[in-house]
Amino acid sequence: MSEALTVEQITQLNSVLLQVISKYTVIEDGDKVKEDFASNTRLLEIFLSAKLVEGCSQKTIKYYETTVKQLFKYMPKSLKEYTTDDLRAYLAVFQKKHKSSKVTIDNIRRIFSSFFSWLEDEDFIIKSPVRRIHKVKTGEQVKECISDENLERLRDRCKCPRDLAIIDMLASTGMRVGELVKLNRNDINFSERECIVFGKGNKERIVYFNARAKLHLQEYLATRKDKNPALFVSLDKPHSRLQISGVEMRLRDLGRSLKIPRIHPHKFRRTLATTAIDKGMPVEQVQTLLGHVKIDTTMRYAMVNQTNVKLSHRKFLG
Repeated sequence: MSEALTVEQITQLNSVLLQVISKYTVIEDGDKVKEDFASNTRLLEIFLSAKLVEGCSQKTIKYYETTVKQLFKYMPKSLKEYTTDDLRAYLAVFQKKHKSSKVTIDNIRRIFSSFFSWLEDEDFIIKSPVRRIHKVKTGEQVKECISDENLERLRDRCKCPRDLAIIDMLASTGMRVGELVKLNRNDINFSERECIVFGKGNKERIVYFNARAKLHLQEYLATRKDKNPALFVSLDKPHSRLQISGVEMRLRDLGRSLKIPRIHPHKFRRTLATTAIDKGMPVEQVQTLLGHVKIDTTMRYAMVNQTNVKLSHRKFLG
């Protein structure tokens, strides 16, 4: 139909056809499909191995694998045969079928871009079909932080020293919840009020906590009778290491009991970044504190206080 239709019409036709046939399994040549799938899967395994060597976490590797395998399932063909229109149509159908957000679709696009660019660099394909698929415009959303009042309310609602210590560690260090649950008792340097955490890609960095967190952490450890080396453990026997889900559930329950919406570990991290920049800490130092590779990531976390913007405008431009 390329001679009878415009480029836009061809793209729309491709999208509609893909949406219709996605409900069925269409096999032109069974043996060829099996060969293509085996070849594609092998190349995906090599790609994932390369990502593992680069330092990507197991969670990231699994996300890459699941996303690319979905493409193989719903659009079975050799990797050399994928076109830009194929991938555009796949993204359009995926968004419509799963009612996905623009952020999700752009994440899938980024994974495809990484995979096909790697195939191009390794000479498995001539040119990546994702090159001409641009970043999805997602819009900037102002994300909320935890106010001083709500932070104090959360502290007051804690019924055990462990929960209080968790809140103070998250609030004063800005560490990720995954970093928090990996900490051991001997990782804490109380005299310097600091500890070493292992972030994404097993990258090591030092984080710092305040005097309040130090005191509450010492009070919590003084109540411990178990021999588990983990810094935070479950309240019930056998007092196993606390997992990410355990921290998330406890904070969510505390938030709900106080009718504070959307309390989760990551919100403490964003609050620290915002407060630090708001009080004049250089963004490069905030970047180091949070363990970000790119400074753009740090800036996305921080929401500058509008009152300070107003005061600065009067000071410098008024």
